[in-house]
Amino acid sequence: MQTRRGQSIEDESMEIIEQEIGPHPYKGHEWQIVRRIIHSTADFDFARENGMIFHKDAVKNGLEALQSGKNIIIDVNGIIGLLNKKNLDDFKTNVICDIANPAVVKEAMKLDRTKAQTAMRMRASEMNDGIIVIGNAPTALLEVISMIKEKATRPKLVIGVPVGFVSAAESKDLLQTIDLPYITNKGRKGGSPCAAAIINALFKIIREKSSS
Repeated sequence: MQTRRGQSIEDESMEIIEQEIGPHPYKGHEWQIVRRIIHSTADFDFARENGMIFHKDAVKNGLEALQSGKNIIIDVNGIIGLLNKKNLDDFKTNVICDIANPAVVKEAMKLDRTKAQTAMRMRASEMNDGIIVIGNAPTALLEVISMIKEKATRPKLVIGVPVGFVSAAESKDLLQTIDLPYITNKGRKGGSPCAAAIINALFKIIREKSSS
């Protein structure tokens, strides 16, 4: 729950973003999400060179999944602390991250794969109709794309914003080739704050719609 002082700081930050952003291609709910990302990262580039990319059904599917209390599967534990806990509790959302699971570590070592991609593969059945959130590991996003192409899983939405120099941009390009709603961005930027901001923004849209 936000304090009055905290809310006033957030409101002022959003006003500054609106004043400084300049021309951009986003409208409606997509702009609310992008603005939340900028607020969380202090990086206007997410609306510019490394701009966010939305599948036409991404926002709709994300809202439906969250309202229904579907699973959120994330690649690293760092995202969890950035998600609004009240929203998770109120909507009975189960957030799953297995990267530190001993069984995942053992399997990854045996197969010489990353822990992130192994964790995704081992949770295939729990991804169905849920939201997959990748903010750090391109290998996790590439694994999810492979699983979708194999029809091993069918999530409602894939949020793919891994950060890095190896395969980050390439994995995002590949994500845009699948026949399934996604939210991603151009280039190497991304990360846990960006990924969590998207989920928090979707929850905020739900709150606003229910109170209007």
